Amino acid sequence: MPYFSVIIPVYNRPDEMKELLASLAAQTMTDFEVIVVEDGSTERCEDLVKSYSDTLSTRYFYKPNTGQSDSRNIGMGMATGDYFVFFDSDCLIPADYFDIVSRRLKENYTDCYGGPDAAHESFTDTQKAINHSMTSFFTTGGIRGGKKQMEKFCPRSFNMGISRKAYEATGGFRDTLGEDIDLSTRIRKAGLDTQLIREAFVYHKRRVDLSKFCKQVHIFGQARISLYQQHPESLKIVHFAPAAFTVFVICMLVLSFWYPWVLVLLAAYLIILFADSAIKYKNLKIGFLSIATGLVQLIGYGTGFIKAFWQKVILRRKPETRERIKNMYNKEN
Repeated sequence: MPYFSVIIPVYNRPDEMKELLASLAAQTMTDFEVIVVEDGSTERCEDLVKSYSDTLSTRYFYKPNTGQSDSRNIGMGMATGDYFVFFDSDCLIPADYFDIVSRRLKENYTDCYGGPDAAHESFTDTQKAINHSMTSFFTTGGIRGGKKQMEKFCPRSFNMGISRKAYEATGGFRDTLGEDIDLSTRIRKAGLDTQLIREAFVYHKRRVDLSKFCKQVHIFGQARISLYQQHPESLKIVHFAPAAFTVFVICMLVLSFWYPWVLVLLAAYLIILFADSAIKYKNLKIGFLSIATGLVQLIGYGTGFIKAFWQKVILRRKPETRERIKNMYNKEN
């Protein structure tokens, strides 16, 4: 029996799966199985998964389109390992990933862990700029596994592992927006520990254009309020920052008709984004692109947060149904 069971939900992304499986086949530690759950895709990757059967212990399951939470739960139900690891299909896994995770769990065992993401050198300039906007302290406050954090780290499902014990204690993922943070929170409430393994990063390609990226972060903003409905204590001051920034930008643009100098404040922030990204990647073009992706990330998240706050907190509407959540993620893809 393998120790790790890698569970990958996939929806119409055969090209990305090819790169992900290739990176798993190159692992220096091989004590894992790979379970691919195809969530009603019209572009299946069954033949691709089978082509790796000589180099990986693979299993493939196809089911109707019921959403990524259900897909991950089905994968866990089929798993034979003691520890379940989740990757998104748009990830590449460094060759020493499982060596690092295995060593850290032996040194400091916890029933749940997560790791950060990074941009691979092969990524496009836009993908690198998007990665910057999702990981920089100046855009997310370091809450996605960066060097500094403004809240307790919650593993995300693009790079996350939970023990069989944690799965049995919680029942796995629920049909909700922000399902990975919800699961991390319920694991802690069950009295089990979580940890961030900084060295266990993955290369996360994310979206390749600003339109899809905007839809993604808009959902993230709505998810934060859904999480608040289920875990009121999870909402922190830092989560209001993108909404406050969105209001700030609107106010600055309106006031600029009478007081043009107010735009200096916005310009100063954008210069910080540019400098942070350009220095990190040693590339001026990525620095300029990071201005656009940073604005999309903050305003997209902020408008999603404001919309959900108005509908669910002020108007007290109920959380989204499974069908609604599934359709949101399908459109995002």
